Amino acid sequence: MTTGGRKDINYMAMIYPEGYASKLTQRETQYAIKTVKDTFQKTLAKALNLDRVTAPIMVTKASGINDDLNGVERKVHFTMKNIEGEAEVVQSLAKWKRMALYRYGYEAGEGIYTDMNAIRRDDDTDNLHSLFVDQWDWCRVIGREQRNIAFLKETVEKIVKAIYDTNEAVKKQYPVLGFEMTDKVTFITTQELEDMYPALDGHAREIEAAKKFKTVFLMQIGGKLKSGKKHDGRAPDYDDWALNGDIILWNDVLQCAFEISSMGIRVDAESLHRQLEEEDCLEREIFPFHSMILNGTLPLTIGGGIGQSRLCMLLLEKAHIGEVQCSVWSEEMREECKKHNIILL
Repeated sequence: MTTGGRKDINYMAMIYPEGYASKLTQRETQYAIKTVKDTFQKTLAKALNLDRVTAPIMVTKASGINDDLNGVERKVHFTMKNIEGEAEVVQSLAKWKRMALYRYGYEAGEGIYTDMNAIRRDDDTDNLHSLFVDQWDWCRVIGREQRNIAFLKETVEKIVKAIYDTNEAVKKQYPVLGFEMTDKVTFITTQELEDMYPALDGHAREIEAAKKFKTVFLMQIGGKLKSGKKHDGRAPDYDDWALNGDIILWNDVLQCAFEISSMGIRVDAESLHRQLEEEDCLEREIFPFHSMILNGTLPLTIGGGIGQSRLCMLLLEKAHIGEVQCSVWSEEMREECKKHNIILL
């Protein structure tokens, strides 16, 4: 996905569920998408005390605000007629949100959310992944005493409850739908998961965990495990790798692990420097954003991204993300999906 700055290392092969047929017509789907989005964002905002704000689709290259994801993805960039330098289409708003909280004067316990639209040109496309990314990006100011696992877990439980409540509301309005989920979250670290399934890669481990527990928060993504490998990539300058994770649900339609959110407590000065050093990119410390963390100007925060199309896809029981969003797909994929009764928008 999606979702919140993370780009999965392992993409799944295309899945065509046997006997699949959408439970909603295309027109009904459009109405249902609005129901999901309206219900969830209101529920989330109330649960986390968030205000809705507007957000950019582009930032300047010199600002250092754009998300680098795994550091290898090519950003969509262009020069401008009357402005010097280059602009980049955002890949996520992980850094921008923290700057906004500072500029707008938010205090501990208060936060923001926004509709984030991005283009990730190097993403592979399959049932879950699109070149177009849409998510609710959110961020909240916290106190130093809240930079701990307990507060992270408490926040995760609130988000999962918002998803659960949205699902119940959608099923009430569209009785033909029947996605079942549990709001009981199983918390597990990437190291614990490696210890449980040492012979599997990270992607396969997530499948086993989601299949077993249904609703999982996989913690501590970004650093190396005992095996010397990373579970998955995570940029070093937004999440604290000791205090982050992904919300993963089990997808009944595709029979796979389904990441709905990437989130975490954001880096402070100490963790930022440590992670930049570990990734051999200390040169980023000269960027305004990084400097403002290192000198204590920016507030301490927690935040993440929650996939809009992914949430719609999951709750509306769709087999392909292209059934709930408009993007660019190869003609081969469109034709093959059509043969399997999957109609892409």
